[in-house]
Amino acid sequence: MGEYHDFSDVDAFTVGAVGQPGSRVFFLQARSDGRRVTVKCEKQQASAIADYLRRVLNDLPDPTDKPVPAAMELTTPIDAAFVLGPVGLGYDRGSDRVLVQLEEVMELDEEGEPVDEDDDDRSQLRVFLTRAQAAAFCEHTDSVVAAGRPACRWCTQPMNPEGHRCPRMN
Repeated sequence: MGEYHDFSDVDAFTVGAVGQPGSRVFFLQARSDGRRVTVKCEKQQASAIADYLRRVLNDLPDPTDKPVPAAMELTTPIDAAFVLGPVGLGYDRGSDRVLVQLEEVMELDEEGEPVDEDDDDRSQLRVFLTRAQAAAFCEHTDSVVAAGRPACRWCTQPMNPEGHRCPRMN
């Protein structure tokens, strides 16, 4: 049975990367009152969560405060509770909180069907963020993603320090 982590109030919800550009591993992390849950994810997943949160925030009043930058760093040790699969996002008007629900990736068989269709076997992390925390997550995610390899101006694929084989430049 998977673990269920529920943070109705968090001290921090952040993203970070470990390793050198080109071989970085990305993590999402929620912290509150000494509890910490870390989830391994892909750079594109973190970026997509930030993009969605930004769209939600565009329809709401601007936050009045933002977390301090030090709170946005991953805390160690970084032990991933699970690898990110499906993501659920929403907004609760009653509490003025943004909901981020992260679920463990599903194991698939050779035909692409779930090996076990029981959702109870997948770990989940549910986090409610203030508008300020969501805005800080978006800004921080942008800077973490941008700290990677630069994009090729012709094909937009990431370039290594020694360059790359650009499909648009025969």
